[in-house]
Amino acid sequence: MTRENQKPSENDVMQAMAKFLSDLWFEDDFRDQPEHLSEIFETILLTEMGDDQDLRIKMVSSIRTSKLLANAIGSFSDMEINNACKKIMNA
Repeated sequence: MTRENQKPSENDVMQAMAKFLSDLWFEDDFRDQPEHLSEIFETILLTEMGDDQDLRIKMVSSIRTSKLLANAIGSFSDMEINNACKKIMNA
């Protein structure tokens, strides 16, 4: 049986999430992403493309998701996030 066909364990999921957060956090400061997305989307909304209702819904959803993630981990220092991610990935 290949790995793709195996049911992931909770530990596998946690390690994948830790790697995702670690990669995301060090790509750019995620604390600023909600504001960046809002600025980009506000500019798009001024164009003809911004009249698309489905696009507007996707933009609002992206901002909401970005805010939720930034709020969930934004109060921790970069070092705390890095240490937690390393600990989980090495578990």
